[in-house]
Amino acid sequence: MRIVVALGGNAMLERGQKPDAQIQIDNVNTAVDALAPVAAEHELVVTHGNGPQVGVIALQSANDEKLSEPYPFDTLGAMTQGMIGYWLQHAFGNALPDREVVCTVTQTLVDADDPAFDNPTKFVGEVYTEEQAKEFEAERGWVMKPDGPYFRRVVGSPIPQGIVEIKTIKELVDAGVTVIAVGGGGIPVKKDDNGKLVGVEAVIDKDRSGAVLSQEVGADMFIVLTDVPAVMENWGTPEQTEINRATPDELRNKGFAAGSMGPKVEAAIQFVEATGGVAAIGRLADAQKIIAGEAGTIITRDGEYNPGT
Repeated sequence: MRIVVALGGNAMLERGQKPDAQIQIDNVNTAVDALAPVAAEHELVVTHGNGPQVGVIALQSANDEKLSEPYPFDTLGAMTQGMIGYWLQHAFGNALPDREVVCTVTQTLVDADDPAFDNPTKFVGEVYTEEQAKEFEAERGWVMKPDGPYFRRVVGSPIPQGIVEIKTIKELVDAGVTVIAVGGGGIPVKKDDNGKLVGVEAVIDKDRSGAVLSQEVGADMFIVLTDVPAVMENWGTPEQTEINRATPDELRNKGFAAGSMGPKVEAAIQFVEATGGVAAIGRLADAQKIIAGEAGTIITRDGEYNPGT
């Protein structure tokens, strides 16, 4: 199968961990241990989040007295694509020495008038106490919102309209290359009045971009890998239960959180309805089991999934 996997930024940097390079490299190696068997058996395209990483680099940029102003988020997104993409490319290359692996710097087209710019929801960076969050709001003008028991910075997250480098990505996959692309949801760009591409201040949700990438690359399956075993109904209550099989209609309007599971479910629904393919949401360590239908939440048009039959 041709499979697109969306790997969360927290797979590289878990909550509470220091954002040291070696810590993240070790986490990437663990992630690739789970994905290398998939790449060995299938045509694999990997996209990844960058929320924790882009927040760290944004803070460094904001604190750099040599800069007249911090680097914009499109540039920060490009920086994280190179950094995380290199880590993933290196790990896949070591795990599959006979497989060619390529990381592409990828731009994602967005609508300059997207209302998301006026209602930031995308979490970036580390977690803070409420007191720290209020200080950042006052000192830096950041927008901070609750993330569990903590607070994190949020930025605009416009809906992706298309992948600029999709032709090249598809040609690489067709040639048997394992491709790492659209990192961090892609570098956000818009077209100006002359039709030229210009960067915009935003971080695009990697799951939504992953759905667009999956459609445009002709994937059979789109998998969102996260830190929970499946989509949960009644999350955080005594009635919490896993959803193992679902149709798009069954998942729609269940009120999943906008900053966490909501975009993952929406992206999965978008892919299934647009292509008739299979989408799944589950835990990174269960990647092979998800493909086999033995773990995670599997979303199809009819709610059925029986691989190998």
